[in-house]
Amino acid sequence: MFKPRLAQVPFFEHLKRKELELVAAQTDELDVPEGKVLAREGDFGHEFFVVESGTAEVSRGGEVVNQIGPGDFFGEVALLEEEKRTATVTATSPMTLIVMSRTDFRTLDRSQPAIHQAVCDAIERHRGRDAAREQPPVG
Repeated sequence: MFKPRLAQVPFFEHLKRKELELVAAQTDELDVPEGKVLAREGDFGHEFFVVESGTAEVSRGGEVVNQIGPGDFFGEVALLEEEKRTATVTATSPMTLIVMSRTDFRTLDRSQPAIHQAVCDAIERHRGRDAAREQPPVG
């Protein structure tokens, strides 16, 4: 369903076509209004989000540290670990998101170890990029 859009997200760029189809089958599309809090700093995360359209701001300790838009993603750590969110993400315009829950990812994880490895690799690349900018992932 979302395969063409997912294929353009750097987080999934290393997946093969069949793996991408399996990931797409485990995702949902979500429309949210401006002002919606998508992730709250300190809360436990259970979903991963890909921004299809719209914009959001990322804040830590009440200070805006980043702006995200189409093609960006957040919450990837929540797919693998039960950790608290490291930032708050708030929609600054109406948004369309592609979302995957940890439960859906775990279903894939058990049957498709290559997807698990690709996701782990993508998280490490993202963490490396954020470390270079001194901004940890949202989680």
